[in-house]
Amino acid sequence: MWKKSIVSAVCFAVFATACTSSTNTASVPAQVANDSLSGLTVLANSKDRLDIYQSVPLTADLSSLSANQKQMLGLLIDASKIMDDLFWQQAYGYNKEQFLSRIADESGRRFADINYGPWDRLNGDKAFLTQTEEKPVGAQFYPEDMSKAEFEKSEFADKTGLYSMVIRDQDGSLKAVPYAEYFAKPLQQAASLLNEAAELAGDPAFANYLRLRADALLSNEYQKSDFAWMDMKSNPIELVIGPIETYEDQLFGYRAAFEAYVLLKDLSWSERLSKYAAYLPELQTNLPVGEAYKKEMPGANADLNAYDVIYYAGHSNAGSKTIAINLPNDEQVQLEKGTRRLQLKNAMRAKFENILLPIANELMVPEQRKHITFDAFFANTMFHEVAHGLGIKNTINGKGTVRQALKEHASALEEGKADILGLYMVSQLLDKGVITEGEIEDYYVTFMAGIFRSVRFGASSAHGKANMIRFNFFQEYGAFSRNKEGLYQVNMAKMSKAIDALSKLILTLQGDGDYAGVSQLVNDKGVIKETLAADLKRLTDANIPVDITFEQGKNILKLKMP
Repeated sequence: MWKKSIVSAVCFAVFATACTSSTNTASVPAQVANDSLSGLTVLANSKDRLDIYQSVPLTADLSSLSANQKQMLGLLIDASKIMDDLFWQQAYGYNKEQFLSRIADESGRRFADINYGPWDRLNGDKAFLTQTEEKPVGAQFYPEDMSKAEFEKSEFADKTGLYSMVIRDQDGSLKAVPYAEYFAKPLQQAASLLNEAAELAGDPAFANYLRLRADALLSNEYQKSDFAWMDMKSNPIELVIGPIETYEDQLFGYRAAFEAYVLLKDLSWSERLSKYAAYLPELQTNLPVGEAYKKEMPGANADLNAYDVIYYAGHSNAGSKTIAINLPNDEQVQLEKGTRRLQLKNAMRAKFENILLPIANELMVPEQRKHITFDAFFANTMFHEVAHGLGIKNTINGKGTVRQALKEHASALEEGKADILGLYMVSQLLDKGVITEGEIEDYYVTFMAGIFRSVRFGASSAHGKANMIRFNFFQEYGAFSRNKEGLYQVNMAKMSKAIDALSKLILTLQGDGDYAGVSQLVNDKGVIKETLAADLKRLTDANIPVDITFEQGKNILKLKMP
């Protein structure tokens, strides 16, 4: 592990604003804090991974937007760039430009930019640059010399809080510093941009959300703005911004990372999706698990909408790219208001065309390839997000929330739950005639091909772990077979049984807050075995990209600012 440097009077470049007092500890890896060190080069065993991302431009038709809306988009992108800078500090702890300038190789520099540091996010966070040690599992949210045992026995305010950095006080003890204090100046700048954007917003609800979100960045109190975000219904422009997901904190899964999305609503596709949310309570009631594990009834007024993304920043842009969003994460808001599910259609189609179809042609039997469809891929992804609202958020035995009880395993198990219950929802709604596009074979076969796509994200990704668990579980149930040519075929009847069995297992582990049980599940099934590893290598040999990266920004959008 790298050791942290204590910085008092001087902080590096854009991160100088993070030091609000002489007692704060800056998250600067000691090995790169000395500018006299030689340049960084790509390790020999990583050179063949530099081209695993397919570059895709993020463009959109802005012709229907007013001059004010276009100006507002520019401000939202500027605020998002600040989130990007803050995530660099949380993930890596060093000035981005100074770090990248030390990498002479252009491909290596691009790869480091995509990964927000010197670790390959889709290869178990392995270092791909020289002079680099193991990535801290707590990223830069905690002192790197802090052990898990030290944290657990320490008592201090906001110990498990979402919105604070843990540092050492002057006496060496641990303390939490709120983001609003630790990142004071950049958050003030972001808040100012959001307030300026609110003046240009034609939609009153969106303007209200922007102002409340600006207040949240400065107060560390996000719930009020989450409620306001849930009340937005008609705005054509969308912004998700702030510290949101906890995947980057692999030590405990407590701390939220900064990120942002700027999006445009696709009205015609959104209209197609609006009918599904009403079925959530009925689907919750029918879950294949005991009554105690489904007593929390989800809201039926949750929104399902389709969007085109025009800008990603921070955590959402690091390594594998998000193609759907389910927010907010606040359990109280979810129970009172439900959630909003945002399907990122242009990013989804880019992955389908550039990755999923080539994977299916390489690994699925020819007679089932006709069942790989974009409608099924879109629906499976959408119902994954909807399924986050099913199940249970609080343990049934007084262990607190599921997130708190399952710690660093909470994210992987939640992603696994969403995947498997999403497929359960599809089968239920097809039977009811609510879904009229395609047949169950389309969804099952496309889902199987999607497992191969997501497993390639590696062991450091919550989604990757969830897919490895599911692959191995399905294999034990005979939900698919592999022929002598190395091609996979889905067994429709056994797949249905495997879905019910895995749904019951995951929901029970969550409801019981069974940390030991989840740990065993991850250790036993969250691994890539030899045969699958060889099959995944076939995808690499066929030059099928692992994921996409974006060409984005005002220039790509041809967004002229006044």
